[in-house]
Amino acid sequence: MAVDEKLQTVRHSCAHVMAEAILRLFPGTKIAIGPAIDNGFYYDFDFPADHKMTESDFGEVEKEMRKILSGNHDFVRKEVSKEEALKLFADQPYKVELINDLPEGELITTYEQDGYLDLCRGPHVSNTKEINAQSFKLTKMAGAYWKGDSSRPMLNRVYAVCFYKPNDLKDYLKMMEEADKRDHRKLGVQMDLFHLDPEDPGQIFWHPNGWQMYITLQDYMRQKVVADGYQEVNTPAIMPRTLWERSGHWGHYQKNMFVTESEKRLFAVKPMNCPGALEIFKSRTRSYKDLPLRLAEFGHCVRNEPSGTLHGIMRVRGFVQDDAHIICTEDQIEAEVKKFCLLLLDVYKDFGFDKNLLVKLSTMPEDHVGDEKTWQHAESALSEACKAAGMEYEIQPGEGAFYGPKLEFTLIDAIGRQWQCGTIQLDYQLPSAERLDAEYIGADNQKHHPVMLHRAVLGSLERFMGILIENYAGAFPAWLHFEQVAVVPVGNDFNAYAEKVADFLAAANIRAKAYTGDDNMKSKIKAISSEHKTPYILVVGAKEQEEETVTCRFRFSSQLPQKTFALKEFRDYVLDKVQTHYNGI
Repeated sequence: MAVDEKLQTVRHSCAHVMAEAILRLFPGTKIAIGPAIDNGFYYDFDFPADHKMTESDFGEVEKEMRKILSGNHDFVRKEVSKEEALKLFADQPYKVELINDLPEGELITTYEQDGYLDLCRGPHVSNTKEINAQSFKLTKMAGAYWKGDSSRPMLNRVYAVCFYKPNDLKDYLKMMEEADKRDHRKLGVQMDLFHLDPEDPGQIFWHPNGWQMYITLQDYMRQKVVADGYQEVNTPAIMPRTLWERSGHWGHYQKNMFVTESEKRLFAVKPMNCPGALEIFKSRTRSYKDLPLRLAEFGHCVRNEPSGTLHGIMRVRGFVQDDAHIICTEDQIEAEVKKFCLLLLDVYKDFGFDKNLLVKLSTMPEDHVGDEKTWQHAESALSEACKAAGMEYEIQPGEGAFYGPKLEFTLIDAIGRQWQCGTIQLDYQLPSAERLDAEYIGADNQKHHPVMLHRAVLGSLERFMGILIENYAGAFPAWLHFEQVAVVPVGNDFNAYAEKVADFLAAANIRAKAYTGDDNMKSKIKAISSEHKTPYILVVGAKEQEEETVTCRFRFSSQLPQKTFALKEFRDYVLDKVQTHYNGI
């Protein structure tokens, strides 16, 4: 989605107004940087020890900001020399450091409004009246190391959201309130899916409920890719430095790799699976008749992400991708990309994500390998494949990887948030003689280097699980849910029949549980509905036992009335929904 440059300018200008208000209310505060970001802005501050701001002060800061805005002050730009800038900001050490870091001769500009002066490249709105006083809100504070360096001072980052109109702000805040209810970290605990240990950052401890869903998701993807002509492989978790050097990852990605040593040799835990796929390709002589070769791998990768960037199961250090590498000829690129696009659409449809899918084609960057003609051919192949699959796309100029162009697929969830998940990347570099030197024998009986397509439909399974938890707010479709059926007896006299029903369904591979504890029926149903959000709750009593039936309460009772089924009829009903991956109940 294109960035609204004008709105970003409004947001950056509002950041300056917030900084002015905070300096008025908290004299002695040192200011650092305050950029616009998605949906708003932030500013980093170093507050005096005896007068620190907290989130309880947000209301007072907002009030002061509105007072400033009501004055209709111009934003005045001025070009200054380095010496003048150092004098102007002599009492602001972070600004002084920024000034000293500037290359000799670089243009330095300041902006001033209402007597508040800031070091800034701009741009800004011309006057504070262009910022709607009812369209911003301070949202949270967080710690942030100066320049992202943990050895530097910890600053206080104040976040805010900002829009053109008050209704835009209201809509955003409503969405955020809904997002908070759906937070996968909260639901993960409530539904007993997983936990995260602060002593082991970025690693997930899957509990039985969550792991059942995880393997269901993985098995679902395994069935899809095998049916689509892939062969599943598995490559080592730890590979030698020499391989990573040849692939180029050691030079470009080493800081994100966990490295270990054995017998005086360096090894790295794999952060990605692609070198392993090519090593399998190279293990025997290949002919053009063997291509395309589609190798799928649910490879466990580990990346040394900074702890401050980790977020629940969405951003982790250890994860598994539904990864695959297609090794093919140039002439096969378009057909293989189209085939992948259709696979992705088929998968996303089962989750309800096929209606509002955004596709982006990232083209040749300035820093690239290969000649322009090859890039044009590759970009054209991706474009034509997209069209052939019935997909519209937007172009991201210069955003391709250095080794080739790529398609990125962004899904939109139930509350309108965007998540980039699927991708297919075209790579001439890794199979080349300069890298891993993969070859096949062509129809001309000569050796040739293949092309490699890196692709994933879901991306990280961990991240996709987090997206699903939040998209469904825990109310998963029956095929995916860890508990598809809950059987509740109306009283203890019917516990045996409840267990019989659960066993009967389990024999058909339906995940069913009989709730025969001491709580009364209403308490059980309330707990099952709120904590597990089970799709089907079967209530059984004397009539059901006598007639070998079940009375089903559907999860969304407002949409579907209660219904009585013969036991075998209910089994078949659930199996149909599960086997067709129905995205409802």
